[in-house]
Formats: sequence, structure tokens, C-alpha cells
Amino acid sequence: MGTYQNPILEGCHPDPSICLVDGTYYLVTSTFEHLPGLPIHASTNLVDWRHIGHVVDRPGQIDYTGIAGSKGLYAPTIRYHRGTYYVVCTHIPGDDEAPDAAGHFVCTATDPAGPWSDPLWLPGLPGIDPSLTFDGDRVWLCGTALQEDGLWEGQCDVWLVELDPESLMPRSEATVLWQGALLGAGWAEGPHLIAKPDGGWMLVSAEGGTDRDHAVCVAYADDIQGPYVGDPGNPRLTHRHLGEDEPIQNVGHADVFEDADGGWWAVMLATHVLPDGTNSLRGRQTHLVPAAWEHGRLVIAPGEGRVLAEITADGVPDQTPRPTSIVDDFSGDELGLAWNGVRWHPREFAALDGAGVTLAATAVEPTAVGRTAFLGRRVLTDSETLTAEISLEDGAEALRAGVLLRTTESAFLEVSVDRSGELRLVSVDDGVATTLVSRVHGAATLAVSLRLRGHTVEVLVDGGVLAVVDVAHLATGRPGWFMGSWWGPFAVGHGHARVRRVEITR
Repeated sequence: MGTYQNPILEGCHPDPSICLVDGTYYLVTSTFEHLPGLPIHASTNLVDWRHIGHVVDRPGQIDYTGIAGSKGLYAPTIRYHRGTYYVVCTHIPGDDEAPDAAGHFVCTATDPAGPWSDPLWLPGLPGIDPSLTFDGDRVWLCGTALQEDGLWEGQCDVWLVELDPESLMPRSEATVLWQGALLGAGWAEGPHLIAKPDGGWMLVSAEGGTDRDHAVCVAYADDIQGPYVGDPGNPRLTHRHLGEDEPIQNVGHADVFEDADGGWWAVMLATHVLPDGTNSLRGRQTHLVPAAWEHGRLVIAPGEGRVLAEITADGVPDQTPRPTSIVDDFSGDELGLAWNGVRWHPREFAALDGAGVTLAATAVEPTAVGRTAFLGRRVLTDSETLTAEISLEDGAEALRAGVLLRTTESAFLEVSVDRSGELRLVSVDDGVATTLVSRVHGAATLAVSLRLRGHTVEVLVDGGVLAVVDVAHLATGRPGWFMGSWWGPFAVGHGHARVRRVEITR
């Protein structure tokens, strides 16, 4: 018996899916517009996780042209079958400029750390959130799709199609498996088909949307093709009834699995909120709770019926304490796996030389749906500090560089210095930029710290306080916002900016 902390993956890691292979668990989560995409984490005990790679980890593997914030890679599922790992996912195009390929795809690998194959696109299938199921020699794919003439907003169907086991191409039209547990509950997502220990099948699906009404519901069938009957106790897990004082909200999108010793568990996303009931900047994170079977029905979080921040359970050890600081001096041969770009891979604009990383600036502003040289990593807690030193390098034309705290291109905080020596602090809310500070800095080097405390950021430059800024507008929760916040150095204009060290402390 051991004690662990939720979330098991800190920072924005939504839509978790998990599989167990030879004593090791592998978990994948959504990344939307960020690259590399679809991180793979590994664990031998369910509570201590290592980031081992990404499914989408090569420039050009998937076209991100025009992919706005919270578009892109939605809700992957990871499964293993006869020596091969499979990740199936949906790529949502941008509103203005659709990429060459969009929709559902499958990537495969013989090593979950990679390399993963280029996407195999699955044509003609509707909706989002696909999930693979292997049943002997037969292969199935389920997903959800919005009803065109639904009786209420967001009414969805869960559909199923059989795939050819060799080509993985659909063998027939998708058929409807289930239409949800509750009348009026919309936006079904994250369906998975799970073989029950006593025979038959369970369909796990979320409904109610990804905000406060998010919920995990299940249905059962003797045959994988149905008919499915909803559990009379649905929803089987939700925090919708706990009120605004509950510190963990928006619980849903679960994957259910058996551990190496025959115990059952569920991973799901949830959002942590601040004492005033508003969402934190961390976004939707991955959580873990025990599960059990009673009289053929699934029970999630037995004895509690909720996701707790601290859980003591059989089948896991005490969790290893998390580090209080993360330091990257960029002295290695490759960037650490935690670093991301937006709409393009960091390898395309960030170069290591053994003593720092150099960002090749582009003319694309952070407010644009394009390729800005932003090297970001997830905000992991509600109370932490990022410190970086950025210097403007070669080039005689306009150049500015600094640090972004970013949720989308329409909501971020920027502190930067430009070639003329102007220091700027800018807050962007709903696409509208407000200059909070503009003054002469007089140097081409910026030593900056962002001290995050809930929804407040204290901005320090050269050790002195520049400003204290309310960043509540960056928190996930607005309609269509599915991501948490990232922060890190950036460069805009012509030329290069050099970063020698980044430190994050709790």
C-alpha cells in the first residue's frame, strides 16, 4: 500500500490513455497545437512516470498549417497488440487554412519511445476521439460524432467500425453503438471499449462537456457490437454535484485498465481550481484512481466516489517526491523532451551549441496563427518561478526577445527587450494587447523572472520588481479553450536570441 499525489502528470496533460505491456505502463495525452506532439510517459508502478518520447516528433510528420489554439491533436488512445504499439488520434484543422491531411489517423511503433511511423489516415469516419480495440484477430475503432439533427445542443453518437487487421482501413460504414447515458447531456467524448473480467464488454465514455458538468459514464454489452445498456448508476464518476468549493473539477475522459496484479484502475483528466473557484493555469491534468468490479458493474474510486488530491491505495508504492527545481543549461546534444514549439518543431528554430540554445527569430508575432520562435514548457504548479537570461545576438534589423507565459495566441503575457533597448511588458487578452510597461532598458540582455502565485505573476527584471500582473485571463475555461499554460523564451524579428539557462523552482 502506498500514497501518491494527484495529478500523476503535472501540467497540461489532458485526455489520458494507457496500456500495460510486460510490466510497464505507457500513457499518452493530447497536445493540440504543440509540437512535438502526443507525449509518451512510462511507469512500472503507476505513480512515478518518465517522459520517454513523442508520437509526433519529426518536422513535417503532420501539417500544422493554420492550426489555431486548441485545434490540432485531440484525444489519442494507445494500445498494444502482438509486438506493435498503436496510437490513434484525431487531427482537427484550423478555421482558415486546412492542412493537407486531417481527421483520424494511426501511428505505430515497436518501441513506445519511438520512432513512430508517419500517420496512416483513416478516411470517411466522422467525429473525434477514436479508440482502437483488438479482439483476437478482429480490430475495431470507435469514436464520437455530433448528431446533425440532434434533439439538444451537443447531442452525440458513439460509433463503431471494424478495421481490416492488415491495412487498418475501415471495412464498413460506422454504426451507432450508444447515444449517451442522460437525456440532454451533450458533447460525448473519449469512448473506449474494455473487455470485462466476467465476459462481455464495457463502453466507457464521457459526456456533459469538458467543464463543470464533465462525467464518466459506462454501458455494457455481451457482444462488442452491442446492444449496449447503460449502467443504471450513471454517471459512474463526476464532480458536477460537489459545488464550486471542490478543489478538483471537470473530472472526465477516463481510460480503465487492469494492472499487472489483477487490480483495476482508471486514469482521467481533471482541472484544479484556486481557492476562489476559478481554474488554475495548469489546465487539464492526468489523474489516477482505483477501480473495482461489483456484480459485473464498474465502480470508480470505491469508498470515495471522487478524485482526491492524495490517495492511499493497494497496488502502488509511496510516490517519489517531485523535484523542487528544474534547471536546463542546454548543455546536452538535444533539447529536453519537455520543451515544445507551437505549430512547428523546436528543432526547426532552436539550435544547441553545448553552452546554450539559440533561437532563430521569425517575423511572426505571438498573436498570429503562425510560426513564432517560442520555446515553451508546461506550467506545472500554481506556485512556481521561471528564471531565464536572454541576449540579442547578430543582426542589424528589428529584433526582440524575452519570455512568454502563453495559453493561446489570443491570451498571453510578454516581457521582452528589443534591439533599441526598449523593455516591454504586454498583456494580451482576447487578442487585445495592453502595454503595461514600456521603458528604456539600455542593454541587449534580459535577466527575467516570472513568479507565479495562482493568478498573479510578479515580473522581475535584473532582480528588481517590474510589475505585478493579474493573469486570470490565461486560465482554461473559456469556450473552446482546451489547453493550460506554457512558458519560456521567444524571439521575434530578424536575427537570433541566445538563452543560456532556464530554471523553474516551486
